[in-house]
Amino acid sequence: MESRVVELERRIRTALEPFGFEVHPFQVGWYNALLPPAFQLPLPGPTLAFVVLSTPAMFDRALKPFLQSAHLQPLKDPVDQCVAYHFTQLQKNLPEQKIDFITDYDMHPNRRPKLLAQTAAHVAGAAYYYRRQDVGSDPWGNKKIAGVCIHPRYGGWFAIRGVVLLPGVEVPDLPPLAPPDCVPTQEGRIALLESFNFHWKDWTYRDVVVPVERYSEEQKTYFSTPPAQRLHLLRLLQDTPLDPHKPLEVQPKETVDPNWVGHLVAPRIFAPVPQGT
Repeated sequence: MESRVVELERRIRTALEPFGFEVHPFQVGWYNALLPPAFQLPLPGPTLAFVVLSTPAMFDRALKPFLQSAHLQPLKDPVDQCVAYHFTQLQKNLPEQKIDFITDYDMHPNRRPKLLAQTAAHVAGAAYYYRRQDVGSDPWGNKKIAGVCIHPRYGGWFAIRGVVLLPGVEVPDLPPLAPPDCVPTQEGRIALLESFNFHWKDWTYRDVVVPVERYSEEQKTYFSTPPAQRLHLLRLLQDTPLDPHKPLEVQPKETVDPNWVGHLVAPRIFAPVPQGT
């Protein structure tokens, strides 16, 4: 890539990675090629973009400091506000460059997602998006089966937070990077999708590969708490040590039916999974 693009990537990484985020570059055209027109990003194919993931470290490095320094809006999820804050700071750190960002929760007025986050993570080579069609012998019949992204280092202990778009910056020579296939066998993929869709409460699908780091017990409690109660919980956690022996209860997540875009699954998946993880 040309020196300007390399410098932009360095500055984006410098702005986000110390706070527990990962960034992975891709061309908008790679993403658009997999989606029907209604879900495509309205930018030229070679436009540079980055998918942004949060790792387990984000909870302590970004969220807790954000809670201590910012005035939260009580009707919005604290993690969503924290992610939006860091995206906004990125814009301020690159005043000479036009930057757009789309978070995983952004919706059009008709409630259609603005971003299919798992597709973006897959085309950027960040995490492999395992779907029903990746299984040769389908054992589920008419059941709805949601897909799931698996990270090569964190397994399922991460989240896709959005994409950063750089209109006007084109990288036609950026080489595509295939995501590591962490679950290469049919048996493993079936077990993963079974665990994710039907046994999500026990968190075990996240350990389909041995992760270098998992969510802390604080994070598990947070992501198991209904959104309306999260801010109060975080304030309690700042003052009260968490009992690691107390069982966790997971609440179903508000989701989007995967069938509404044919074989492509929306980022808010039609399966009960830990909320906002």
